[in-house]
Amino acid sequence: MKIVRIVLFISHMFVGLGAVAGGLGAILNPSSPMGAPIEMLENSPFTNFLIPGLFLCIVIGFGNLAAGGMFLLKLKIQGYLSGFVAAALVAWILVQCLMIQIVVFLHVLFFCIGVVQGMLSLVLLAEHRLFPTDVLLKLCKK
Repeated sequence: MKIVRIVLFISHMFVGLGAVAGGLGAILNPSSPMGAPIEMLENSPFTNFLIPGLFLCIVIGFGNLAAGGMFLLKLKIQGYLSGFVAAALVAWILVQCLMIQIVVFLHVLFFCIGVVQGMLSLVLLAEHRLFPTDVLLKLCKK
């Protein structure tokens, strides 16, 4: 199980740092972050990149950094936090691709990272017997 924790830690830090950098780029220059044209948002409800940048920085970025940092505390509930940010990352990529109507290599890469994070989170939950059904069974036995 040590390899699962190491892979999750590294992937959370990688995604978190990248998302904070990308999110800050969108927050600091919402009309053209890192050269992205505003026309990309034509099929979205946004007029600039500020709100997507805030979501990217706070939820995806800081969420993944927090999930990675939690591995240092070795908490049993780590699987839940990892699973949540993995689901947020997958949803973010899907919504982003639908809105901008473009799929590039980075979308595929981060989608796959999110899926792997989610699967490894399930492994952690199974290891600690923390699936919701396991928790309910424990409560019923008391």
